[in-house]
Amino acid sequence: MPELPDLTVYVEHLDERVRGQRLTGIRLTSPFLLRTVSPGVADLAGREVVGVRRLAKQIVIELADEFFAVLHLMIAGRLRWYAAGKAVPKRNGLAAFDFATGTMILTEASKKKRASLRLIRGRPALTALDPGGLEIFAIDGDTFFARLRATPHTLKRTLTDQRIFAGIGNAYSDEILFRAGLSPFKQGKHLTDAEAHTLFTACRDVLTEWTARLRTEAGATFPDKVTAFHDAMAVHGKYKQPCAVCGSPVQRIVHPDKRDQLLRHLPDRRQAARRPFPLAPAQGRLPQAHRGPGRLIVRLHGETAQCLATISDTPYSRLTIK
Repeated sequence: MPELPDLTVYVEHLDERVRGQRLTGIRLTSPFLLRTVSPGVADLAGREVVGVRRLAKQIVIELADEFFAVLHLMIAGRLRWYAAGKAVPKRNGLAAFDFATGTMILTEASKKKRASLRLIRGRPALTALDPGGLEIFAIDGDTFFARLRATPHTLKRTLTDQRIFAGIGNAYSDEILFRAGLSPFKQGKHLTDAEAHTLFTACRDVLTEWTARLRTEAGATFPDKVTAFHDAMAVHGKYKQPCAVCGSPVQRIVHPDKRDQLLRHLPDRRQAARRPFPLAPAQGRLPQAHRGPGRLIVRLHGETAQCLATISDTPYSRLTIK
């Protein structure tokens, strides 16, 4: 799902292309996309674009007289920019937004049709679509700490909940927590001041770095390779980068239901944070990954797992080797 860095680049490129232009029309090809009844598509046609911005994980195209087109791309929704009048792709095209400068095509590579378009009028109606999450770059550390500690959830859930913090999802929360060296299953109310400061800094640093990277990759071209699986990511995606701690590649994701199988190979659980533990003889690696909540990322060094990643289940947090 596109998150803050991806959506920021989308917004910047759209704003550059459509601000001050008139929306000549919207062509819908899917009955599942439009989630509102009034105003209608014809009410927005011919109106000038005032600007484009992000609202949590939504893209807001503001038009004259307080009309808004609000897009939520969900998991598989993507935007493309073409010359004016481009036909909507038959296989996965959902809509086309026509401007004199070009046509923005919305596609969705999924049969579940989760992407949505809402056409609304008035700022109160727009405010109603705001889940209420705080923008990381609009708050200070004290505000971040207060919200974090007042939320009775795990760090992973807290960072990805748009009612708490805006724009962060599954992919970048993984990168943030790994950078901060914190378990996603630790609760915010249990963080020390130092840990909370480290997490706040990691949020800003990771989001800033990835926004800059995506800007550079896109250049002057409209971004068309938006994905949650970037090769350069440390722990999220397809695990092509070495561990930033020990230099080994990410080999496996182990579900907590493998806890007993993992822990029985520890020579001394109390010493696990200070020394490596061997895998089962001739096993060579941990069991096949099970996808789902509660992930433990393990780094392997040949026959020995020397480094447990800082993204781990809470029972493993004491086993983390930094």
